[in-house]
Amino acid sequence: MLSYQHGFHAGNRADVLKHAVLDLILRDAARGARPVLYVETHSGRGRYDLTGPQARKGGEADTGVLALLKGGAPAGFDDWLSLVRARGETDYPGSPALALARLPASARAVLFERHPAEFKALSGNVGADPRVLVREADGYAGALRLAPRGHEQIIVFSDPSYETRRDIEALALWTPKALKRWPTGMILLWLPLFRDGREAEFGELLAELGANLIAGSRWPVAPAETSSLEGTALVGFRVPGAAAKAAEAMAKDLESLWARGT
Repeated sequence: MLSYQHGFHAGNRADVLKHAVLDLILRDAARGARPVLYVETHSGRGRYDLTGPQARKGGEADTGVLALLKGGAPAGFDDWLSLVRARGETDYPGSPALALARLPASARAVLFERHPAEFKALSGNVGADPRVLVREADGYAGALRLAPRGHEQIIVFSDPSYETRRDIEALALWTPKALKRWPTGMILLWLPLFRDGREAEFGELLAELGANLIAGSRWPVAPAETSSLEGTALVGFRVPGAAAKAAEAMAKDLESLWARGT
């Protein structure tokens, strides 16, 4: 949806698991012998000011990353939080900035974003990096046209807005194509967990397609809560076993933390 701007939600509880697990996987990939081609279908602005008017309108970061920065986060989140803390609240790293911070000079990145304002901001925020190609285009179609060079390991991250049920349907159609297009590629999908369970059928499809990473965390929802979300998950295909196991442990620890009301 071209109306969606992630700045209003940056650093929230959904971002916490998404970005911490992505950070874990990227650090693991950076230690590998193969150069990385990193691709995003829905990139957003790349980085965010958590003190700015968009983020402060809903204050969602207060119960997300800002709460963890105050202390008490599970040990598995330390590396990601150290990076976030070092950059400061005015430069919170979205997934593109996270990838560029973790991947070596040998990596390449192709970032898609259709929203004109978000594309312009993305280009300004990360476009000067020589490893990056930023494209104002449909990320699903654009990504499928890409192929790794030589021995590159392709990692494709998809994080659509999920503003309507059609967003889930579009990703359900794209995912099998992506798995076929890159037979050895790593595919990572962010999946919101809705209070009405609308994502359940899609989650079952992902399991049937062979996802080997399903890391999800739910938080307690007050009766008067107006948000449609009650949790966040990252689903992955062909994620190295040790990284997948560590990610699932992180999700479990985070859910326990939230269950205690922390």
